[in-house]
Amino acid sequence: MSVPALVSPLSTLDAQQLARLTDAATGFSAEQLIWASGYLAGLAAQPRTTAAQSAAAAADSSRPAPSLTVFFGSQTGNSRRVAEAAAARAEAAGLATKLVNLADYSPRQIRQETLALFVISTQGDGDPPEDAASFQEFLTRASAPRLERLRYGVLALGDSSYPRFCQTGRILDERLAELGAQRLLARVDCDLDFAAAAEAWTTHAVTEAGHCLKASASPRISLVETRAATVAASSDAPRVADAELLVQQRLTGRHSSKDVRHLEFAIDLAQFPYVPGDGLAVMPVNPPAAVDAMLEVLGVSAEVAVPSRTGEHRALASVLAEELEITLVGRPLVAAVQSRTEDPGLAALLKPGAEDALQAFLATHQVADVLRLAGGRLELAEALALLRPLARRTYSIASSPLASPDEVHLLVGRVAEDHGGGLRMGAASSWLAGLSPGTSIKAHLEVNKSFHLPGDEVPLIMIGPGTGVAPFRAYVAERAARGARGRNWLFFGERTRREDFLYQTEWQKALAQGTLNRLDVAFSREKQGREYVQHRLLAQAADVFAWLEEGAAIHVCGDAKRMAKDVHTTLIAIIQQAGGRDEDDARDYLQTLQRDGRYRRDVY
Repeated sequence: MSVPALVSPLSTLDAQQLARLTDAATGFSAEQLIWASGYLAGLAAQPRTTAAQSAAAAADSSRPAPSLTVFFGSQTGNSRRVAEAAAARAEAAGLATKLVNLADYSPRQIRQETLALFVISTQGDGDPPEDAASFQEFLTRASAPRLERLRYGVLALGDSSYPRFCQTGRILDERLAELGAQRLLARVDCDLDFAAAAEAWTTHAVTEAGHCLKASASPRISLVETRAATVAASSDAPRVADAELLVQQRLTGRHSSKDVRHLEFAIDLAQFPYVPGDGLAVMPVNPPAAVDAMLEVLGVSAEVAVPSRTGEHRALASVLAEELEITLVGRPLVAAVQSRTEDPGLAALLKPGAEDALQAFLATHQVADVLRLAGGRLELAEALALLRPLARRTYSIASSPLASPDEVHLLVGRVAEDHGGGLRMGAASSWLAGLSPGTSIKAHLEVNKSFHLPGDEVPLIMIGPGTGVAPFRAYVAERAARGARGRNWLFFGERTRREDFLYQTEWQKALAQGTLNRLDVAFSREKQGREYVQHRLLAQAADVFAWLEEGAAIHVCGDAKRMAKDVHTTLIAIIQQAGGRDEDDARDYLQTLQRDGRYRRDVY
């Protein structure tokens, strides 16, 4: 709304003052002009200030208004959604708020912050999410700045089936305190069922931030504009669609030690608008053998009625199959059973420095195995209270919506292992492997913005051994459908060429058509000295570095415990060897790639 010139014989303002007032009010709506008139009337009723007071007020108004920054570091989107909700809550409470992805933030700016909330996940067993890696590296340097001006809170998301549960959040919280920052509220560590804890933390954090901002605010009115980005992001709810199984095919040979399946589902892309790099999550049904083992150790009938998630009572067998986590063991369960039994073996696993032993224990035991150590000393209600809700499992999507319209493909390694106590079946992989064509399931879209394709002109090096090759099948198909000009180089590894070369004919066809430019493979069980993808990378060091110098991106997908760490170490060695740099410079080179979005990982 434009403001007409004000001309009145009764005006006490001279022409210059009238012009300034007219200019200041330009663009206000009628409602805002009415509000402003009341505000100015209120100022007129206040005692007149001295020249010194006016100067002080002018100086104060030149300072930036105190505000809250909500940071997030997220791999699958959970931390992002929690941070968006926290920012929206803060803005609704009238707080000046910024929402910032740590991937887009210069770490050196942290010294300018005075009030911040961090929502951050832990990827795999203790690693930061890709978009927070550079920030964590900066903060843990010996040269990190002092942060006495900062007050902060941390919400950590993780998975307690890993020994280093919520380690990224813990490191961040402790390091900020070491640098002189003050906690606004205590850190909260959230497991996979994080909704209730995140909601409580958000409420507390926004309340404390409000108190902090009010205490530091200058006595002037500040109009805070709600950011469109936050409003838009709040509508980014998880997408769910029905998916009908069309094809299920075993890709590994009958003599393979692995059982890897290719699954194709029919899906409505309007409801499930995925792109290569995203994930598909499913809510599985626990294996019957795992349910039977739980019933045996609990010593009760399958038909005993127990409370369910809906608040109703259901048969125990059904609740164990569909609602509770019984195949994955977390540290909290081990600690709870140890506290009740004082078992020395469990106590040793929980001691500092025993993370590797604990990891081995968690990987080879299921819930029934741990409860059995209690020797019947747990009542049914007490035992069930120790169990986590059954969580969705996410798989990298192995298809392109352009190349396979109205379909979504998965690559699933069926888990069935015997560690001396009988066969242990994976919940989701066994359930998916047991589906028949025609079966419909609920598919949840997990957007993974930190693992999407680079521009069509960018050369791309893909490193994906085992089922980690799934997103790269999608990448190559998508780039072919787009007619992208960027070169593609795939490093793939498995145990044997004959039994385990996943999608072999597709890669050979892509090579022949020129949609895949280079393919390097490593088969670890075919030579006396085992060869893995990192060995193939090092053998091609000169060419890998040449690609990087030409602007190539590197994407890595797969095992976080060994492969991803070995590949990372190998890339540093390649930069040293082929780039003629020392180790520190090579690390800086790789961190720059990561910070620029050219080195991305989806590891688990």
